[in-house]
Amino acid sequence: MIELFVDASTAGGVNVSAVGVFLRGEGHSIKWSQYVGKMDNHQAEFTALLKGLELARPLATGMVSIKSDSKLVVDAFEKRFVKNPVYRKLLDESLAIADGFDYCFIKWIPDSQNKAAHALANDKLKEHK
Repeated sequence: MIELFVDASTAGGVNVSAVGVFLRGEGHSIKWSQYVGKMDNHQAEFTALLKGLELARPLATGMVSIKSDSKLVVDAFEKRFVKNPVYRKLLDESLAIADGFDYCFIKWIPDSQNKAAHALANDKLKEHK
């Protein structure tokens, strides 16, 4: 099983963001982050989900457990729906990848349990301030 921790960090006021992904399991331990530029925090959270799934895709086809501290992302993924068209595009791309795994689920976790992905996103954002 692959565990996929995803998070985003957004600088308020200017709405610039970075995303962080921590992936572990099946012999892998990957820390990855990217500055994603001007977008709101929700869009950045959906972007983190998509990027994490893209990283997981070549590593496993079996079970993927996604962990996120974004209730919007978790609810949207579970319901396979979100109203906002920008978020919907990112969600649809994420679901298309997730559907390629034998089993893929998402769980909401508090910030305190998402420290690795959070630190990756925060550090990347600080590099671009």
